Amino acid sequence: MHLNFNSTTYFLKMHKAGFINIIGNPNVGKSTLMNNLIGEKLAIVTPKVQTTRHRIMGIYNDNDCQVVFSDTPGIIEPKYKLQEKMMIFVETALEDADIFILLTEIHERFDHEKILNKLKKSNVPVIVLINKIDLATQDEVVEKCEEWKKSYPNWKVLPVSALKGFNIITVFNKILELLPESPPYFPKDQFSDKPIRFFVSETIREKILLNYKKEIPYSVEVTVESYKDEGKIVKIRSIIFVSRDSQKAILIGHKGNALKKVGTQAREEIEQFIGKQVFLELHVKVNKNWRENENKLRNFGYIK
Repeated sequence: MHLNFNSTTYFLKMHKAGFINIIGNPNVGKSTLMNNLIGEKLAIVTPKVQTTRHRIMGIYNDNDCQVVFSDTPGIIEPKYKLQEKMMIFVETALEDADIFILLTEIHERFDHEKILNKLKKSNVPVIVLINKIDLATQDEVVEKCEEWKKSYPNWKVLPVSALKGFNIITVFNKILELLPESPPYFPKDQFSDKPIRFFVSETIREKILLNYKKEIPYSVEVTVESYKDEGKIVKIRSIIFVSRDSQKAILIGHKGNALKKVGTQAREEIEQFIGKQVFLELHVKVNKNWRENENKLRNFGYIK
């Protein structure tokens, strides 16, 4: 829609805006889905569980709409304080949506009754997306869709493949149909509620998740100590925190080669994201037991 006259009243009546919160189990494709829906990689994506730790808003803007997507951590039973704080992000996402997207996958059973009941009682539209249908037969997809429709007849059920982009346009059109009329909540040039530093630290953490095995990725937190835009080049100094000295040694690697690989991969992606040349400096520090420490979790942004 293109408006060729200035009219606040007309704008308020016709413009749509709202919050679409995506919830689901770990590794069902929530981050991939949000990235596809907004057409920009904002949330990091890896095959490992608990890749997403924060609640991340991605904002799609057009002349006549603003769609605020919210990616959340996968639903788990917390084992330590960090995971408890992650689940608080999920709980808040269950309270402030205009539309819920419940993302499940073709070969899983979503059995969180407490969350299902909360969604049912919310009186907010729910779209159930059955993801990874490219890994299933047509009969399996039909059976899973019918199962959800029978249990929750008031919810819209759609099969998708977030990775392959199948049915993403259909999902977006359904969101626009359900979106309430409202002026935008954010400036039209804003793409997220998070600052650039957050995406820099998340990009570095993504490369650690992809390059290391076992406990290392889950014991790591990344912060940006300094971010200096000097025109043609951006100079970034980042600190990677680990829980133990042995993890620090593994992260750095022989002659620093492992850390150099992470730095190179992260720098290249950050350059694409901000559109400038980047000088990235990485340092590794030990911050013992940070995942159980309230003050450290607050410093890392897990507690408001």
